[in-house]
Amino acid sequence: MEKLIYLDSGATTFPKPEEVYVAMDQFYRNYGVNPGRSGYDLCMVAGAIIEETRKLLTEFFNGTDPNRLIFALNATDALNLAIFGLLQEGDHAITTNLEHNSVLRPLFHLCKYSGVEVDYVPFDDNGFVDPAEFARCFKKNTRLTVINHSSNVIGTVQPVQEIGRLCRQQGVILLVDTAQSAGKIPVNMAEMNIDIIAFTGHKSLMGPMGIGGLYVREGVEIRHTRAGGTGVRSAVRTHLDEYPYRLEYGTPNLPGIAGLNAGVKWVLKQGMSNIHDHEMKLLRRLKEGLQKIEGVTLYCHDDLANHIGILTFNVDGLEAHDTGTMLDVDYNIASRTGLHCAPLVHEQLGTDKIHGSVRFGIGPFNTVEEIESAIRAVEDIARLHQKKKSS
Repeated sequence: MEKLIYLDSGATTFPKPEEVYVAMDQFYRNYGVNPGRSGYDLCMVAGAIIEETRKLLTEFFNGTDPNRLIFALNATDALNLAIFGLLQEGDHAITTNLEHNSVLRPLFHLCKYSGVEVDYVPFDDNGFVDPAEFARCFKKNTRLTVINHSSNVIGTVQPVQEIGRLCRQQGVILLVDTAQSAGKIPVNMAEMNIDIIAFTGHKSLMGPMGIGGLYVREGVEIRHTRAGGTGVRSAVRTHLDEYPYRLEYGTPNLPGIAGLNAGVKWVLKQGMSNIHDHEMKLLRRLKEGLQKIEGVTLYCHDDLANHIGILTFNVDGLEAHDTGTMLDVDYNIASRTGLHCAPLVHEQLGTDKIHGSVRFGIGPFNTVEEIESAIRAVEDIARLHQKKKSS
């Protein structure tokens, strides 16, 4: 069978570095006990990997206190913890049309059922939001601004530092979704004026699925929205207030944390700038190739400054799903089609009327040869469709 060309790294990176598979397997085989629940040696070792990974990620995001690094299931779970734990009736929040449903749906839920008001900032023709639009949206009751660092549909990297500066001036909390950016480009909490970071492990941090989390800056407090076991101070009737237990519940995903630990170390060893440069080199070639094909439309990729390795397109006259199916069945190329869990992006682009677009997501293991194959495949599909239309 022809080797799969995997261009769906916007959904999850695949394959993972060999170090990640080895770390998860060996750790679970040798130390797969419940941490923090007893004092025997294996339990202590299991707890140590959690604390080491907290410190690793705190340094990775330029945080200050590893205890404020919270593990969750993924970015969606982490964003839910933060959004529902910060907003309540009478509050106002600001977000953008670029957001994933992991932000949009919690906000919609709070708007519909809890009396929270939400404003949505549009993006310009190049795919970027204007910080000045946030300044115009601030109100006396604005509690939270939540934005993604990089769009999962069009790959644009937003001006977080300036938005964060404006939020700090207004005393508004800035929550940043780094699901697409962490591991590709630097995310520095202090420099970028970020109050809370939400991250996932299974994308560019090169870890497994089922692990993610938050980093919460000192001085920012998130209300409890859940309660349960922590393994410590069990006689206390209510859930603990101190971090990290404040936002962690029950047995942690220890194999996932071990895999994430190995993934982050792999990223640091390779160098984020080297990974990003490699992916952007491939993106530039992909853009160059696709934009020459008659009948192919690219979205927000005229200039690749401040982008990550994601490109979204359509073949004119074809449903995105049909293009994706042909790429899969005829060329063994994996892509992502549809609305990409980000409906407002497509509504603003107008692609919602044609059921979305095709997305290529480039990862660190993709090659120039694979990109050339993808270009040829799209060219074939576009040419064949044009022939059918004219016959």
